[in-house]
Amino acid sequence: MRILVLGSAAGGGFPQWNCNCRMCRAARDPLATAQPRTQSSIAVRGARGPWFLCNASPDLRAQLEQLPADRNDGMRSTPVAGVVLTDAEIDHTAGLMLLRESSEPIHIYSSDGVRRALTAHYPVLTILERYCGTIWTGIENGRSVDLAGSSLEVESFPTGGDPPLYMGDDADGPASVGVTIRDRESGRTLTYAPALAALDEEIAERFAASDCVLVDGTFWENDELVELGIATRDAHAMGHAPLTGPDGTLAKLARLGPRRILVHVNNTNPILFDDSNERATVEETGVEVAYDGMEIEL
Repeated sequence: MRILVLGSAAGGGFPQWNCNCRMCRAARDPLATAQPRTQSSIAVRGARGPWFLCNASPDLRAQLEQLPADRNDGMRSTPVAGVVLTDAEIDHTAGLMLLRESSEPIHIYSSDGVRRALTAHYPVLTILERYCGTIWTGIENGRSVDLAGSSLEVESFPTGGDPPLYMGDDADGPASVGVTIRDRESGRTLTYAPALAALDEEIAERFAASDCVLVDGTFWENDELVELGIATRDAHAMGHAPLTGPDGTLAKLARLGPRRILVHVNNTNPILFDDSNERATVEETGVEVAYDGMEIEL
């Protein structure tokens, strides 16, 4: 199985276009020890078959340019065979609009709640249907679904969190899920959880049974945004367990055996800087920090 990290930052990217926090200011320095990062998305390919996206960020057009693909000789070709969605957040679905020029229907894999959100509230799927068309396949927690034309299968699991803000008072809005992707031919397993409200025992067991885990590294501290005065909700309220603190995920990840890589890193998180004390703390545990273009072979 091959995995390519297309985007490793949280919503807004890094540096964020309208942010003057110390992290974003420092990142704009030509001598900065931090790489710019686009918004969170990965691509996965099995031992057999085409590439699939996990989430479609607003930066997708540029991200697809780094995707190695077998282009045919036709005037139009599509480098990905489908998109697996872990939630209905704008920063994970806005890129679907950029696929409207596809010469064939876009295959979407998601929960029914995500499908409903992207039809009734933020009608991305409705719009795509009028351009290139869509094919929707439902994924349910605990049930494996084949990714068409490949050796891969996907199984979702709940990771908590609130539904997108654009759904307002709709109580049926979808929470986030993680996905475990298995290659039936190689037997290798990837687990991807870009939004994780808590690292409980059941999820830790799933991580431990995987060959590689790409996991939520959004915030270093729970009050990160509140202390900066740029938000009123803390990390937990946003559906992201922080890396540190009484219930931080870093110490728990340190005890797990598979390769562990932090993704969806917010622009305020100091682990983005290669020479920060926080990055050193992460690396001492054996955990890695993802970067755009990172390639993983399982």
